[in-house]
Amino acid sequence: MIREEIVILAIYLFIFLLTAVRFLSPARAAGRVMRRFRVGRAMTIGTRQVQEDNYGICQGPDAFLAVLADGMGKSYGGKVSSRIAVETLKDMFTCYQSAENPAYFFQRSFRMANSAILDELDDGRGGASVGAVLIRDNQLYYAVAGNVKVAVYRKGGLVPLSTGHTIDMLAEGKFMEGTITRQQALELLENKRLYNYIGQDGFEEIEFFDTPVRLKEKDIVVLMSDGLYEGTDWKRIEELLAGRGKLQQKAYEIIEAVNTGIQKEKDNASIVLVEGFV
Repeated sequence: MIREEIVILAIYLFIFLLTAVRFLSPARAAGRVMRRFRVGRAMTIGTRQVQEDNYGICQGPDAFLAVLADGMGKSYGGKVSSRIAVETLKDMFTCYQSAENPAYFFQRSFRMANSAILDELDDGRGGASVGAVLIRDNQLYYAVAGNVKVAVYRKGGLVPLSTGHTIDMLAEGKFMEGTITRQQALELLENKRLYNYIGQDGFEEIEFFDTPVRLKEKDIVVLMSDGLYEGTDWKRIEELLAGRGKLQQKAYEIIEAVNTGIQKEKDNASIVLVEGFV
């Protein structure tokens, strides 16, 4: 009888220790960890004939993934590319382990997506700009190839995190490094053409924010295609995010702002909103 009591006591002690480790971990000590997420997502085809944007959401036991892809190409090449990119990152996320380095996960996933597009389409027939965020223990990591924009809305302000892979951003960086002159930079600042995206033999490194952003409750993580942030005013997006409606309603309202904008030619536009809560 005494032996059984000792065994039961040992079991209770083991459970207590596991619980203590979980709740006294660094993430717990810094505040409650967000394990659940509200999501809002919407898109418009604009004045284009084909919707080439795509997005995906995945919830794992220890992490959350959101990905947005903006396709481009000939004969539905962009539509196929964005679908492949989203599906590849989602498939890779199902194998993601909480101990895995987010940088390694993104690098591997983006290269797998690039290879998958090239396996399906000849080089030059299709490609995609891709932006993805991974949230783990209140920490936000992001990766971008192309010009999908990643931002965080906090206390009335929408703060961009990513810069993207367009010629104007490259020129700005080269000027700051001192490798090109001011005049050369000015001549390139109006050039929005992509120089890096997935679905090409010359695919380069992703833009990765190695130092994560610590999210707070009521923060909204925002992913936008260029048709969205170039199709409406940044201030207008902030105003709509500040509204009292649910996250999905805010996504619809932002897309409607693009649809009712003054531009005659409208690109595909997509937005994904993510808000964590405990």
